[in-house]
Amino acid sequence: MHRNLSIAAERSLLGEIQRGLLAAVPILLGVVPFGLLLGAQAAQKGLSPFTLVSMTGLNFAGGSEFAAIALWASPPHVLTIVLVSMLINSRHLLMGAAMTPALAHLPPRKALLALFFMCDESWAMSMADAARRRAQGLPAFSAGYYTGVAGALWLVWVLSTGAGVVIGPVLGDITRLGFDMAFPAVFLVLLKGMWKGMRSALPWLVSLICAGATWHAFPDAAWFVPAGTASGIVTILLLHRKSA
Repeated sequence: MHRNLSIAAERSLLGEIQRGLLAAVPILLGVVPFGLLLGAQAAQKGLSPFTLVSMTGLNFAGGSEFAAIALWASPPHVLTIVLVSMLINSRHLLMGAAMTPALAHLPPRKALLALFFMCDESWAMSMADAARRRAQGLPAFSAGYYTGVAGALWLVWVLSTGAGVVIGPVLGDITRLGFDMAFPAVFLVLLKGMWKGMRSALPWLVSLICAGATWHAFPDAAWFVPAGTASGIVTILLLHRKSA
C-alpha cells in the first residue's frame, strides 16, 4: 500500500515537472537570445565563459548582470557593482515575500533553494499557475511545476550566456538582429498570463510611470527599480484601504 502511494506520488511529481518544462518553452525562446546578448557584451569586456557562467549561475538575475557587465572595468569596481546589483535585485524581496505562503510547508533548506532559483519569469509563471490551481480547488503551489520552470530557466540562461561569450565576437553587434527585444517580449507574455482586469493592473501602471520618470531623472543610476517597486506597493495598499 505504502509502496503504491509512493510510486503514485513520484509519478505525480514527474508529471508536474514535465508540465513546468513544457510551460517554460515559450519563455525559453526569449531567454536564449537575451543570454547570448549578455554573453556578447561580457566578451567585449574580456570575461571568459567560465567567469560569466559562474556569475550568471550564482546570481541568476538578468537585470543586475547586465548592469554588472556595463560597470565592469579593469580592475573592476567591486563595491559599486555589488551595491548596484543589490539595488536592482531589491524587487526580489517583494517577490519572495509574495511567494512565502506557498513555501511555508517546506523545510527551510528546500524553501531557500526554491528562492535561490526564483527569477522574474519563474515567479510570475508559478504565481499564475497557483491562481489557476486555487480556482480549480487544487493545492495552490505545485513544487514539481516550479521545479520544471525554474530549473529549465536557470540551465538555459547559464548555458546561453556562456555560449554568448564564445560566439558573440563572431556575430559582432547582435543588437542589429533584434536580440535586445527579447526581454520586453518575454515580460509582455508574462503580464498577459497574470492579467486580472483594469483594477489589478493599476499598480503596474503606476509602477511603470514612476520607474520611467525616475529613469529619465537619474539615467546613470538604478533608482528606477526601487522607485517602481515602492510606488506599486503604495498603490496596492491604497486600493485595499478603499475597498475595505
